[in-house]
Amino acid sequence: MALQDGVVTLAQARDAGMSSTAVNRRVSSGEWARLHSGVFIRADRERTSAVSLRAAVYAAGEGAVAYGPSAAWWQKLIDRPPHKHWITIPTHRRLRRSSNVRLRHRDLHSIDTKTVRSMPVTILPLTVLEAAVELRSGSVMMDRALQKRTSLRMLEVVHERNSTRSGAAKAAALLAAAGEGGASEAERRFQEILRRAGVTGWEAHYKTRGFEIDVAFPEQRLAIEVDGWAWHRDADRFAHDLERQNTLVNAGWRVLRFTWHHVTYEPDVVLAEVMSALVQG
Repeated sequence: MALQDGVVTLAQARDAGMSSTAVNRRVSSGEWARLHSGVFIRADRERTSAVSLRAAVYAAGEGAVAYGPSAAWWQKLIDRPPHKHWITIPTHRRLRRSSNVRLRHRDLHSIDTKTVRSMPVTILPLTVLEAAVELRSGSVMMDRALQKRTSLRMLEVVHERNSTRSGAAKAAALLAAAGEGGASEAERRFQEILRRAGVTGWEAHYKTRGFEIDVAFPEQRLAIEVDGWAWHRDADRFAHDLERQNTLVNAGWRVLRFTWHHVTYEPDVVLAEVMSALVQG
């Protein structure tokens, strides 16, 4: 129980040698509390988000795994747990629906699941793919994962193995953007944001002080740098970008930076920041 946030199932208790009578006695005495049918917790343990998810997965029975945003939180890809528990169960199983559970029927390959901290979840690459198409900042999460936790090739392999899943087409688009790096596409999208809003006075690929600015407003001395996916930026590129920004700032320019994720999913926010900077200029 110590390794399971104080949570235990009836089957686990029986495997440890306890009878159903002994389990009921612990519940009656207040030593244990019932969370779901066949799932219990030590009464002195805090009812945390981890307890809630673990208990929901255990209650879903054999073959149940956390997936999507729930698996992403469990594997520390995102900081906060989702409002609902995302749980996959085998297609032949039937389970009563619950308002706080996003239930999916799907037969997963055995190589696409693993146990993390005594709870079954989808493996990290599949978790990244499935959570990325559900979370508002899913592409950012995928970008971070590509920097330290997985590889583009691994994501592509797992994607192909699970190509019939819901959200596969959207994930394929994200993989394509990640593979290309997104820098030129991000610049194109940023320029389109300006054009649609009727913003004038800017120049693309403006050269000054020995550097090229992605988009510049020369009169206001406002430089806009538009970056692609972070995992594509190596140490040399980062150092070059830093040198360029410092040179521009020292020359009296103000610099705003946006990423592919910003211009793709938050164009209104991007435009508002640019307009605010222009007014201040």
